[in-house]
Amino acid sequence: MTSPTLLAPRPFDVARAPAGHKTLAAPSPAQSTLPPGAAVVAVAPSYTLTTGDALDFELPPALEAHEPPEARGLARDEVRLLVTEHGGQQVSHARFLDLPDFLAPGDLVVANDSATLPAALDARLENGQTIALNLSGRLSGAVWVVEPRHAPLQRGDVLALPGGATATLLALQEESQRLWLAALDLPLDAIDYLHEHGRPIAYSYVRDSWPLAAYQTVYARDPGSAEMPSAGRAFSERVLAALQRRGIGFTCITLHTGVASLEAHERPYAEPFRVVAAAADAINATRARRGRVIAVGTTVVRALESSLDAEGRVIPSQGWTDLVITPARPVRAVDALLTGFHEPRASHLAMLEAIGGRDHLRRAYDAALMGRYLWHEFGDLHLIL
Repeated sequence: MTSPTLLAPRPFDVARAPAGHKTLAAPSPAQSTLPPGAAVVAVAPSYTLTTGDALDFELPPALEAHEPPEARGLARDEVRLLVTEHGGQQVSHARFLDLPDFLAPGDLVVANDSATLPAALDARLENGQTIALNLSGRLSGAVWVVEPRHAPLQRGDVLALPGGATATLLALQEESQRLWLAALDLPLDAIDYLHEHGRPIAYSYVRDSWPLAAYQTVYARDPGSAEMPSAGRAFSERVLAALQRRGIGFTCITLHTGVASLEAHERPYAEPFRVVAAAADAINATRARRGRVIAVGTTVVRALESSLDAEGRVIPSQGWTDLVITPARPVRAVDALLTGFHEPRASHLAMLEAIGGRDHLRRAYDAALMGRYLWHEFGDLHLIL
């Protein structure tokens, strides 16, 4: 299997969007916290999600995937696949290799081609302590959203980074006690710098360190995600070929993900995305002939739902989206969703409930828990039809 070719980053320049594109600009910057000339996104809350709104359950530690499937003796496309249908009672247990069998000729699979960055850095505090600094995403120029791990910090602190770089903490991200706005002073282009000094973001449930290739999808093209759009990790060249032989289409959008370790009270924040004309045309043509649009991951749903016109058609779009999908806001752009298994009370569960309904979602998660499916980015997958 060939490794993905990572192209040079293409910044989302809303001011230069092609003619006919829908553009979603970043919210007004919080200028008072920034150095001269800097600008950042100030994310305005668009909903209220309490911890009681999403499905709650107990996740046994034994069901956390601690390493890539390749380390468990499986190919990436041999993870398990739970298949459920909204409106129905049937639950099917399969392998991801079987995905084409659950789809029909004329369907369209839409994936996120954002490539994962090695976005974790070692940072040294002024007292000499070394901590991990996760870069969640660039907001504007040298200003990034960053996540210092497990250290009490305050505005104005300067963190020393490898290669003579620094990160100056400007202010806490709105409504967060964990995410900071920081001005980075780097000796190289940010992408080049991270590839030289960074490593993939990994959480405590992941045993050992794994190379960046373990955190990439086979179709990743556009570097920018702090964490892998993991619903697409199981795709392989043979699965893509099988989809093509069956007459199932495949296209991509781009949405760069930030860090996923949100606190219970934190709203998902704005992320940059792009839907090009070829993808929009393929989606609209599929729906016009009554084919199904299958989103690979919640990032694809967010991007497509942010790209709808008044008639419900997907149009070429780029910019930032802070859209949150809940049962109160129905999904119009997709008919099915391929996703991983989400943690208890995670905000993404509200999107799954919007697509399949609460009873359907509970049945599916009961089946996953009883069937000992694996959670997290290296785990198994769930197809909601």
